Amino acid sequence: MNIDFLLENTNSIFEAVGGLGLFLLGIIILTDGLRNLAGNAMRSALMRFTHSPLSGAVTGSITTAILQSSSATTVAAVGFVGAGLISFAESLGIIFGANIGTTVTGWIVVLLGFKLKLEGIMMLFMLFGVLLRIFAKNRLATVGYTIAGFSLIFIAIAMMQHGMSGFSDFMTPEQLPSDSFVGRLQLLAFGIIFTIITQSSSAGVAMALSALYVGTINFEQAAALIIGMDVGTTITAAIATIGQSIEARRTGFSHVVYNIMTAIGALFLITPFTLIAESFFPTAISSNAEISLVAFHSIFNLLGLMIILPFTKHFAKLMINLIPQKQQLYTKALDNILLEQPSVALTAVQNTIQVEILALLEHINSILGDKNSKRANITELQDALNKTHAYIDEISLESESGALWERLVAMIHTLDHMQRLHERCEEDEDRAITLRDTQHFTKERDIIIMGIKSIIEDVKSKNWHKMLKHSNKTKVTLYKHMKNYREIIVTKIAKGEIDVEKGTDYLEGVRWLKRVSWHLVRISHHYEQALLATGK
Repeated sequence: MNIDFLLENTNSIFEAVGGLGLFLLGIIILTDGLRNLAGNAMRSALMRFTHSPLSGAVTGSITTAILQSSSATTVAAVGFVGAGLISFAESLGIIFGANIGTTVTGWIVVLLGFKLKLEGIMMLFMLFGVLLRIFAKNRLATVGYTIAGFSLIFIAIAMMQHGMSGFSDFMTPEQLPSDSFVGRLQLLAFGIIFTIITQSSSAGVAMALSALYVGTINFEQAAALIIGMDVGTTITAAIATIGQSIEARRTGFSHVVYNIMTAIGALFLITPFTLIAESFFPTAISSNAEISLVAFHSIFNLLGLMIILPFTKHFAKLMINLIPQKQQLYTKALDNILLEQPSVALTAVQNTIQVEILALLEHINSILGDKNSKRANITELQDALNKTHAYIDEISLESESGALWERLVAMIHTLDHMQRLHERCEEDEDRAITLRDTQHFTKERDIIIMGIKSIIEDVKSKNWHKMLKHSNKTKVTLYKHMKNYREIIVTKIAKGEIDVEKGTDYLEGVRWLKRVSWHLVRISHHYEQALLATGK
């Protein structure tokens, strides 16, 4: 591009770039407005209707089309997986479907922006939306904000079209990479870079459509560009997973891998698509290139979805192998991204506590001498409990009442008793060793070991009522059996049958067993209360 052209077409360049900026702003405003209006409902729909990869794909498509943001849909999917609300395989359907939803923007641009020329009336709607945003309140103000963003998109499209028309005499398809495989790869790379810079594939598609509309690029070049833009939009999701949980990384990079696979297929589909279109609709590409381009965008994404859905489980295994779990972390479900949705964050905490309870119970039985129980890394478990406590402190609720508040309070109580039970295992482990190594407490040790085993089975089967029942039964049986132990041990010390030091150890052991059984009851009670608040 020479200096003379820049001087002569400064206004056109500024108008095209400014139009792109306005389009990005319009998309941001529209997405924020729609998210505030329908975001919670859409997230609920995602969780409610996602029971399989297919249903996930349908809800993912609809949600992305409504919210005008595949990122919002992907983030929600990551959150649900992290909280254990849906499986990783089910979340893949949402990720795949989000690609279909993104093609809706192209149809809006072509059918309403290019064909109907709505920029004039949209300026009036823009003013109306801004006035609502300024003078109205609450939901009505958000509606005005959304209208303003929607209107701004069409004003931006008109600016981009007008600005790009200044390039038509200087920039032609012949000056861009040729329509060869290498040339298409170069344009694909340009599309990726453009989307990484603008952080919006919708803006890239709109720019490509504007360039195609004024004739500065041809259909094949535009097709290669939007394929690259589909790949470029995944970079944001990949970056967003840095420092996040293993589920977040798998879900984010699933988006990357899937879009790369779809892009490879789409690249080989350009020529067959043009040949078929010219055979059945001879004037389609020459007379309606913009509609043909959007149709191509929708078709290759739809084909990608249809091909991958039957192999979702295999794709999930591939991602698990590509991003393996390096170590089993108790707190892997505690993703900071979930804090934006308190109900989901609380569910993540509940699932985390369940894992920590199992580890703690196994550890107690292990130090009591049960060879079939697994001893935990007590320091790692302490770190996990501390992290869970810190995470639950970050959950912000708007009201100090209702089911969410009851869940929060119940889980704080549960964690408090778990911390104290952990202290019994860490600081007073010698008490458990005394019980384990003496024959005087065989019956009592068996009572609590068998009781804990029953509780473990209840936790694994999620039978919370039985968990509380077995905890209470263990405590009552233990207390009844040890009712007169203190008097018996003191009498033995007085008679000289055991020395004071050993007798004191026995007394501390009895006290340790009682405390453990008490904490088990309180943990079971509060955990059940947390789950009852969810309606389960």
